[in-house]
Amino acid sequence: MNFKQLEAFIRVAELQSFTKAARQLYMSQPAVSFQIKALEVNLQVTLFQRGDKKVTLTEAGRLLYPEAKQMLRHYHKIKAGLDDLRGLKTGHLVVGASTIPGEYILPLFIGGFKEKYPGILITLKVAGSGRVERWVRERAIDLGIIGVPVSGDGIECSSWLQDELVLIVPSSHPWAGLKVVQVNELQNESMIMREKGSGTRQTIEQKLEEHGIALEKIPCGLELGSTRAVITAVEANLGISFVSRCAVQDSLRLGRVKEVKVFKLDLFRRLYQVKHSHGAEGFAIGFFTDFINDSDNLKAFPINKLALRFSI
Repeated sequence: MNFKQLEAFIRVAELQSFTKAARQLYMSQPAVSFQIKALEVNLQVTLFQRGDKKVTLTEAGRLLYPEAKQMLRHYHKIKAGLDDLRGLKTGHLVVGASTIPGEYILPLFIGGFKEKYPGILITLKVAGSGRVERWVRERAIDLGIIGVPVSGDGIECSSWLQDELVLIVPSSHPWAGLKVVQVNELQNESMIMREKGSGTRQTIEQKLEEHGIALEKIPCGLELGSTRAVITAVEANLGISFVSRCAVQDSLRLGRVKEVKVFKLDLFRRLYQVKHSHGAEGFAIGFFTDFINDSDNLKAFPINKLALRFSI
């Protein structure tokens, strides 16, 4: 019996699926099945009942599960202590982020962190806020950064940076020369929207609802899966949209799009850190979290040019 077998056993037990466990462990399904089979042979018991859609623990599996969890926690604690003794010279973190923090903010923090701890490998996965939340719940990542708050059993969510959304229009749009428009005028325009599950879309939906306007009442010209695609579509005169200021500042500076204020529409939002509350946190992720929460790093790296502020 080894820790790789125990980790495979725990993941299959929690996810009730060999396929999901394999994906989370970055292994093939046959490799996970091999680890489970080797553990069953070693212990001379059957640990899972295989069904058509899911697997469940046998009586022997239910007996082993809490003990295996405890053994794995001790193993990670010892390993994290050794990492600390090595001065964080080795280690691997997997961070998931929604589009804005993943494409425009976190790479700057990761660059600064790598200067201090060059031996730590960081994998950054970028997707919509909903998928990042799911990664956290499935323990597929060590830390998530998203644009909407989440809650639930096993989830820790804390405020991080404050971002600002802006309304952008094509440079040839009739609004391009205006300083401000009324919020109800948005209903007469073709809106380019992010996909459902996007933190930006959820924020805009909430902000408009505060003014009695349902997002679905605004004509949708396009629905796109990335902020960069949205900005390009606005530049191509395909509609108007709300995007993060830090993502569109270059296009604004070059005059490719124009910013228009919306009267009494508060477009500030927060970005959030999300992690699994029952995860085994090593020193590397602890140091990285401390690093991105250090306000002095806004001054030390180019992050301060993005007009972001720590949420206090």
